[in-house]
Amino acid sequence: MTADTIIAADVRINARWLIPVEPLGEVLENQAVLLLGDRIEAIVSQQQADQAYRAREVIDLPSHVVLPGLINMHGHAAMTLFRGLADDLPLMTWLNDHIWPAEGRFVSERFIADGTQLAMAEMLRTGTTCFSDMYFFPEIAAQVARDAGMRAQICFPLMEMPTPWGSGPDEYLAKGKALLNEWQHDPWVRMAIGPHAPYTVADSTLEQAVALQQSSGAALQIHLHETAFEVEEALRETGQRPLARLQTLGALNANSQCVHMTALNDDDLAMVTGSGTHIVHCPESNLKLASGFCPVHALQKGGTNVTIGTDGAASNNDLDLFGELSTAAMLAKAVSGDAAALTAHEALAMATINGARALGRDQELGSLKAGKQADLIAVDLGDPFLQPVYDPASHLVYSNHGRQVSHSWIAGVPQVQDGRLTRIDVPDLMLRVSEWHQRIAGADRSGF
Repeated sequence: MTADTIIAADVRINARWLIPVEPLGEVLENQAVLLLGDRIEAIVSQQQADQAYRAREVIDLPSHVVLPGLINMHGHAAMTLFRGLADDLPLMTWLNDHIWPAEGRFVSERFIADGTQLAMAEMLRTGTTCFSDMYFFPEIAAQVARDAGMRAQICFPLMEMPTPWGSGPDEYLAKGKALLNEWQHDPWVRMAIGPHAPYTVADSTLEQAVALQQSSGAALQIHLHETAFEVEEALRETGQRPLARLQTLGALNANSQCVHMTALNDDDLAMVTGSGTHIVHCPESNLKLASGFCPVHALQKGGTNVTIGTDGAASNNDLDLFGELSTAAMLAKAVSGDAAALTAHEALAMATINGARALGRDQELGSLKAGKQADLIAVDLGDPFLQPVYDPASHLVYSNHGRQVSHSWIAGVPQVQDGRLTRIDVPDLMLRVSEWHQRIAGADRSGF
């Protein structure tokens, strides 16, 4: 090998194991990942890397598994500031009597900025490199994500009632259109349309949302079939199941993301399969609110793309996507009665390439391949509670905790190094969170 045939790279990562996600089920050993700029230059054996590549920085990870950064497909990031505020309550009581009043009193631009940064600190530290958010003041959440160099899909909220962000659907749509135009070429942040749920959005508003989806190419994300009660109320009031209503309005398509999706019958499953819509499974939030069970195995058998999300920290109560994967995998087995349902590798795909497909970004995100964006994480499997390691994928899903994430890169930029965040000032953030805690706790005692 002569000097003029040596290939230059910025970073070389030597990994004990590597899970590229594509092809599904593959685990490679003693690999080197070469990063050049914001892309993956190559993935080769460490021996090949010694011979053909030279890097400015070499990172040795002798007990680690390297895999694509995780994609959290649904949440309400700033609700981290409401974490633990109203627990052990059914969904509508939780919303009507606690969360909506608290939002009316406290949500502001500053609340969104601080709460979103708190959420990003948790997500980055536990392996998430891209998240989808649906909450108020989306322009603030988008800027906070962009400033931190974190990828995001930001869904502007859409509903009939006034909120801290606006007076009603006309104002929400006007603001949303402006945001879609403003952010349309950003490589980190993409705007999307976020009608809250069928029970909070009228037909005329949904029709406008679908028209905007079609004209702009933006994704549409909606809470749907979250509980059996939601379905029963819709049948009583409209004579239609929510899914059927959305299909009639054109809201079920290959650029739509339906969140929760419990209480599905055979007709619902067929409708989802035929529409090409993507499903966002939020198992821990659904369990905690007793909302029901998404039939993940049946959806996957039908060919539906199923992704995963944490939902907000007020109903989860954490944003650790590895914990969510463990819950999802075991729940799928129990619901289907099949211990082979949602294997460890399939669960990892839900949080990586499936999420990228739902975002329309699977050509650049979601798996480790030369030419793709350098969004990747390393998880340390060297601790005693993770030993011995027979199958790294199994350990990631069934034994691991997100705090085992030691390194994270987004577009080749380090976000976590040796377990420490590099771009978020954690002590300053904790001071701001403490201020919010004192304000909200005091109001909670006196009533909203």
